[in-house]
Amino acid sequence: MSRAALRAPFPPDRRGVAAFPVPAGASHRAAGTARSGGASRAVTRTISDDPLGGTVRRTVLPSGLRVLTEAIPAMRSVSFGIWVAVGSRDETGPQAGAAHFLEHLLFKGTNKRSALDISSGIEAVGGETNAFTTKEYTCYYARVLDEDLPLAIDVMCDLVADSVLDPADVETERGVILEEIAMHDDEPGDEVHDLFARAVYGDHPLGRLISGTEETVTPMTRRQIQGFYRRRYTAPQIVIAAAGNLDHAAVVKLVRQALRGTPLDTDPASPAPHRSSTPAVRTKPATTLVEPKETEQAHVILGCPGIDRLDDRRFALGVLNNVLGGGMSSRLFQEIREQRGLAYSVYSYASQYADSGLFAVYAGCAPGKVDEVLELTRAELARVAADGLTEAEVARGKGMSKGSFVLGLEDTGSRMSRLAKGELLYGDLMPVDELLSRVDAVTVADVNALAAELLGRPMSLAVVGPFGRDDFSTR
Repeated sequence: MSRAALRAPFPPDRRGVAAFPVPAGASHRAAGTARSGGASRAVTRTISDDPLGGTVRRTVLPSGLRVLTEAIPAMRSVSFGIWVAVGSRDETGPQAGAAHFLEHLLFKGTNKRSALDISSGIEAVGGETNAFTTKEYTCYYARVLDEDLPLAIDVMCDLVADSVLDPADVETERGVILEEIAMHDDEPGDEVHDLFARAVYGDHPLGRLISGTEETVTPMTRRQIQGFYRRRYTAPQIVIAAAGNLDHAAVVKLVRQALRGTPLDTDPASPAPHRSSTPAVRTKPATTLVEPKETEQAHVILGCPGIDRLDDRRFALGVLNNVLGGGMSSRLFQEIREQRGLAYSVYSYASQYADSGLFAVYAGCAPGKVDEVLELTRAELARVAADGLTEAEVARGKGMSKGSFVLGLEDTGSRMSRLAKGELLYGDLMPVDELLSRVDAVTVADVNALAAELLGRPMSLAVVGPFGRDDFSTR
């Protein structure tokens, strides 16, 4: 789970094509049961009957919790996910790491199940469960055979809604998380991305580690985590998504049964709106951060603030990213790796948040080649900013965006993720045909205008490797 799970199937890969886009207690549970009682009506509508996908339906429960499904009869499996609109950016400084800590703890036991019951119940039917925490949301998911979906719904709803957070488990998982943080420190290729986020965002929550640090995790108490859990994990903040061979009405019925009598069985409420894009996050002036470390490779990221995820230019950004550093045919890969052999890994990527974004280039190379790699990268960025891309390059970049998106819909996990992100992050689910049309509508002028603006910005630099902190002050 957690940082390792950030590399699970559902979160966007940095290297890939840019993505489109009450206090706790028995009295609370009892009151929730009495008020809702199963009598309130849910509101259901069909979102789409997409020829490139299945039938998508959406139900809003009286509590404000949303359930979305995509029925794909040809599949024999179902991916089921519970997505909470809470991530590391929702923490205060002393709470840093609370969302991630909680993600671990919810698998440790509920009022009905032990940790072993949770894991063995799903594994006994050949299924799998996992979770991951990001800066803006947390996801808990299971993938099972279609016939075992009722079990998956009951287990996953139970652990998210009614975990006990036993004090002994808090101490056990604290040790696990501290080991995870130490492991991360031994992976400079990952560490440099966090260093770059800090270079751009500074002390803003988007600049902090998702896992927290040893200094914040060590003193964190069960009471703090419990308070974060009950304040943040509320029904209006939750989206449940499932894709595969399923029946929507049956899924809704099973979810309501699984949540009855839990802290998520509450008074009627409206779903929480998606995060606002205003005001925009204030970023730091371009800066250089170096983390001295005796590594065989130097890891560098050069980049700048980008655009937020609701910006209409995100489709042009996807095309620009593909051509610049999104694949083996990209300009940076061809120039730095194929022609000069200076690095094994080099790519560009875009990260987009509700109110901000990043655009950056990563390279891993021998320490003695850093200067040449940075010089070539800066030259390529300047060239694209000044001269733009050709019509042929833009056509190729559009093809990559469309192909990557459609091919990504080949499994139930990707489809489930698409449903949840559309609802949670965008407030809507864009039909596949419309999304492809939006990519097709991107023009050479759109891409080049964005390139001139974006790549002309002052660049921040993050470096992890065998250097001094001031070695790059004049580079």
